[in-house]
Amino acid sequence: MKLQMSENLNTLDKIYQGMYIAVLIILAVMLFACLIRAVKGPRIADRIVAVNMMGTMVMVMIAVLSLLLKEGFLIDICLIYALVSFLAVTVISKVYIGVYAEKRQALNPEAEEESAEGNKEGDDLLGNS
Repeated sequence: MKLQMSENLNTLDKIYQGMYIAVLIILAVMLFACLIRAVKGPRIADRIVAVNMMGTMVMVMIAVLSLLLKEGFLIDICLIYALVSFLAVTVISKVYIGVYAEKRQALNPEAEEESAEGNKEGDDLLGNS
């Protein structure tokens, strides 16, 4: 009886291991597709979303590796990577908003001054006070 349970567990572990490897391969292909979108994206918003998706997929890959290798410390690394990825996307978005505002102001400085005068309460699109 005990030998049969051991064989079942061993078979189940092999199935899980194969499934984890298959998931990692699929995620690697999707990560490569996001990398292409981040490089070729027609708009900057597409690039920012692709970078965010890449960060999320890397976190999932680290979590799957944690399950595959049975190492709990990888989950801690995954959480740290989530924080770094969030901060990176936030900074990239903020830089893009600043560049967009500068371009808009350079193209039409009169309209920008009028909108600033009409918006005295400080709740403009950029969040500047």
